[in-house]
Amino acid sequence: MNDLDLDGLLGAEDDEGPRRRSRGARSTRSRSRRRQRRQRRKGYAAFLVAMLIIVGVLGVGGYYGYQWIRGVTTVKDFAGPGTGEVVVEIKEGQSASQVAQTLVEQGVVASERAFINAIGAAGKTASLQPGEYKLRKGMAASGAVPLLDPGKRLKSTVTLKEGLRLSQILTQLAAATGKPVTEFRRAARDAEALGLPEYAKGKLEGFAFPATYEISPRSSAQDILAEMVQRYEHAAEEADLVSRAKEVGRTPMEILTIASIAQAEAGTVADMGKVSRVIYNRMSRNPPLTLSMDSTVMYGLNKFGISATHADLESKSPYNTYKRLGLPPGPIGNPGDDAIEAALDPTPGPWLYFVTVDPDRNITKFTDSDIEHQKLVEEFNRNQRGG
Repeated sequence: MNDLDLDGLLGAEDDEGPRRRSRGARSTRSRSRRRQRRQRRKGYAAFLVAMLIIVGVLGVGGYYGYQWIRGVTTVKDFAGPGTGEVVVEIKEGQSASQVAQTLVEQGVVASERAFINAIGAAGKTASLQPGEYKLRKGMAASGAVPLLDPGKRLKSTVTLKEGLRLSQILTQLAAATGKPVTEFRRAARDAEALGLPEYAKGKLEGFAFPATYEISPRSSAQDILAEMVQRYEHAAEEADLVSRAKEVGRTPMEILTIASIAQAEAGTVADMGKVSRVIYNRMSRNPPLTLSMDSTVMYGLNKFGISATHADLESKSPYNTYKRLGLPPGPIGNPGDDAIEAALDPTPGPWLYFVTVDPDRNITKFTDSDIEHQKLVEEFNRNQRGG
């Protein structure tokens, strides 16, 4: 083999070497790419598994979370109109939340939230008024709301006019409440339970203050009369009755007695001050004059009317102010604010007499002359005869 042939052989070997190395490199890179693809596939699989696990956890957690939230936010409420009967009292100043609590305590609604939602939806949160209402146990909150309308309150309203006698007041209260009048008469004798002031001398007449009262069906006769006495105490305090009575030289009981006569005799509020002045003037004369009031005579005889007969005037009753000097033993009715003020601050004037010459039109005339008084009496008689 010559050198040329050797060189060729060596060249051939040199050419083969690089080609082999090139195929080996390609093989290595191919394996690397396959390995990377396998790793990526494993990564994707791991990612998918992880995502499935997360989704599963979230799904289970979400389900139970939803159930928990649903359990928390679902408001307990009864269904239907309820059964039986229960009286619920809303007290002065109570909020809707406090009323809701009362309803739950008495078994009317299932939950406070149910009632709050129902009354809010009805737009009546601010319409709740004190009083007693008739509802049912176990009723839907939406059904309870309309039953708490102020127009459905159980309390009955009674208006007692100024000047009524106690006997008339007790009869009206019995009719309004359905309670026997004997219950009211019995309660009227318990001065201590009624809270009467000491100067009332244990008598309710004059202290059953005329006003409009809302009476609960659960109130006893004593409760009702005690409320009237409390209303009188408030009026007396407003008028500063005790102090002002002392200023005019009278006791509170005497002021109330004068007020009751003025209330009975006067045809108008304006005349009450004049009637009171006549009473003061006649008692302050020297010698004093009898009051000579028909109203007191009729009260003592348990009669009604504006004019006493000659036989009535012969009565030996302590209320016969034709026969006895001074004021009668106590009030002859239950005066209101205007009459009490008139007794405390009578209209200035010299009058000693008055006659309601026209009762139909409440026309009363006053005079300080006995002769003029007789003329007024004749005018009254003519009007009574229709002449």
